[in-house]
Amino acid sequence: MAERSETEEVKLLGMWASPFSRRIEIALTLKGVAYEFSEQDITNKSSLLLQLNPVYKMIPVLVHNGKPISESLVILEYIDDTWRNNPILPQDPCERATARFWAKLIDQQICVAAMKVVGKVGEERDAAVEAARDLLMFLEKELVGKDFFGGRSLGFVDIVATLVAFWLMRTEDLLGVKVVPVELFPEIHRWVKNLLGNDVIKKCTPPEDEHLAYIRARMDKLNIKSA
Repeated sequence: MAERSETEEVKLLGMWASPFSRRIEIALTLKGVAYEFSEQDITNKSSLLLQLNPVYKMIPVLVHNGKPISESLVILEYIDDTWRNNPILPQDPCERATARFWAKLIDQQICVAAMKVVGKVGEERDAAVEAARDLLMFLEKELVGKDFFGGRSLGFVDIVATLVAFWLMRTEDLLGVKVVPVELFPEIHRWVKNLLGNDVIKKCTPPEDEHLAYIRARMDKLNIKSA
């Protein structure tokens, strides 16, 4: 468990189906940090959320002893710096920089490409799928010979990349298109199996049936069509 005072306040403003919010739950659970979870309605933002994150007005927000920290990648690094047990970032400076590089690729490019797949139809969706696959191939190659991105244990990039495993790959059947087919991405599929065997991931992953029902409802509300 994390060696911190029992009187400290740790509160997470998040949303149960959000991959960005789930990242923080994974990190806190891995560190053994007790926290209060405050479920937020992202369609009707609370005054507390707007107060704690007035710039982006988004989840997740971590509140530690009254001080708010926003943006999931920033929060993950804060957690790793604050609770030093079970480190999620490598100790070597070059490896740390590399982990940050992959995390930014996932959020700034792969996530954006995946959103285009969801939002397009017909030939535009086909083009978006190919663009997403081109980016995912970098992750595929990075996983060769590894159980996890950092090696043998769950780390920073794995936590960030759960967006691929438990959001993008879960939406494939709903979209009617395989963005990450096993024949093209055997290493990513092997990595997902490793994730599913991890107790922390099991605890912090949203139930698949409920998650898919939520995604389906969101797609219907946004009038997003399957292939």
